[in-house]
Amino acid sequence: MDERLKKIIDESSRIVFFGGAGVSTESGIPDFRSETGLYHAQQTYGYPPETMLSHTFFEKHTEMFFKYYKENLIATWAKPNDAHIALAKLEEMGKLTAVVTQNIDGLHQKAGSKKVYELHGSVLRNYCQRCGKAYDLDYIMDEANCTNGVPHCTCGGIVKPDVVLYEEMLNEDTIQGAVNAIASADTMIIGGTSLVVYPAAGLINYFRGKNLVLINKSETSYDGRATLVINDSIGKVMKF
Repeated sequence: MDERLKKIIDESSRIVFFGGAGVSTESGIPDFRSETGLYHAQQTYGYPPETMLSHTFFEKHTEMFFKYYKENLIATWAKPNDAHIALAKLEEMGKLTAVVTQNIDGLHQKAGSKKVYELHGSVLRNYCQRCGKAYDLDYIMDEANCTNGVPHCTCGGIVKPDVVLYEEMLNEDTIQGAVNAIASADTMIIGGTSLVVYPAAGLINYFRGKNLVLINKSETSYDGRATLVINDSIGKVMKF
């Protein structure tokens, strides 16, 4: 672990981590906006990703939505990287109080993190729009439960992933939990995000603690406010 970061962690007792896509890319999951990311798949599907991942598109073109969703947003092969593992260890040590993530892959929990606020939901959770019954990822990926690729509940309703689509609001309880954790933290570590996606990025304004640490491969507009800025791989920086 970076020695400067280690010193701050040693002196802290209520750390909150706020992470973005850069945390998941080190597990091989494409960044939504990178050159090889999902934004460059329009020629394959005929629609831009923002359109296909909108609530309107889900309602009007459900079959195409699930085709894109299953082919691009599901990464069952992905494993937690050094950053995920380090954060789980910090929580186990009693140093880290919460992880706030913009990612939907569930890798923080797979690494062992318990208190995780998933701002944009999770691909691991799915529910029937008609009766509310919950389903896991294996269910919606099993074509035996689908009609033309669209997963259906035993009651006949469409099973929707518990992810926040464009045009949808973030979950209020998740937001409030994240705000409370950030507001009570003495150190906030931000990693793998350029802090340009709102309203999620705006949550850091609730931080009133001593140390603000930014770990990202490129500069962010918040660098000037940070106690420590490290422009490097988050897995490399945080590895125990």
